[in-house]
Amino acid sequence: MNNIKYTDSAQFKCLEHLRQTSLDLYLIHCGKEQCPPSHICPGRRDEYIIHFVLSGKGTYLANGSIWEVKPGQMFLIYPNEPVTYASDSEDPWSYAWIGFNGIQADRIIKNCGFSKKRLVQQYRNADTIIHNVDKILEARQLSYTNDLKRKSYLFMLLSELVDSYLALEPKKAIGKYDYRSNVYVEHAIEYIRFSYQEGINVSDISDYIGISRTYLNHTFQKELGISVQKFLIDFRLHKAANMLTSSDKTVNEVAKSVGYEDPLAFSKAFKKKFEISPKHYRAHQDKMEKFSEKQIDPVPPSIHIEAIK
Repeated sequence: MNNIKYTDSAQFKCLEHLRQTSLDLYLIHCGKEQCPPSHICPGRRDEYIIHFVLSGKGTYLANGSIWEVKPGQMFLIYPNEPVTYASDSEDPWSYAWIGFNGIQADRIIKNCGFSKKRLVQQYRNADTIIHNVDKILEARQLSYTNDLKRKSYLFMLLSELVDSYLALEPKKAIGKYDYRSNVYVEHAIEYIRFSYQEGINVSDISDYIGISRTYLNHTFQKELGISVQKFLIDFRLHKAANMLTSSDKTVNEVAKSVGYEDPLAFSKAFKKKFEISPKHYRAHQDKMEKFSEKQIDPVPPSIHIEAIK
């Protein structure tokens, strides 16, 4: 095994031969380079490598195809695939790169938009890319703390690429919703349970989870047979009903407590749900409770009779 190596010069910065710290995903090398004109890099690699062109231009040859790659574009090298890439003779490129591997690597690069037929594509936010690469290079000393830092910045960089792909080509994005529908429903219900008092709506819920309103509604229909909107309304109204019979809050106070800023809208929704106004619901429940208490005799009549005899 090669020894871990860090190189820092005006034209070339590189941290390489990093040890494997995880089976799922681990960084192997990372760097930045200002290439000289017509600088050629042939060969095969054992890991996935993504190059981010920052300035200048160059060519990338893989799978019998050739691309001219410019700033704002990146190219992927698959493990064990023969490739050649070279800087332009007049306007040589500078780029940053990351080399990584692991069980999750193939899935991640697919969610970044790459495939064997799509090795070059655009990326957003060059500053974010450079920031994460620089942070990895800064964490060059061998310690457990820096192991965690390098891994975290690698994840941040890759998550930026996934976000970039979803933003630039949302219709082509694969694996946008990677969890089962019940997971999204559980997550949504948990958010509703802790935030219903704040006047949240369906858009707030979908934004919190990170999926579209349409897909969120689809998951609720599939798992519960009702829409998200109906679940949210029912949740609030049941909370309100309980509050009306267990507290001295006014109807307006109850409305605000369950996320309704407009008391009239609350009263209309409540009456539609329970077929009775909040005020009459409270009065009815109070009457029923008193009636029940009046009807309950802690000693059965037969006991009274036996006692008299």
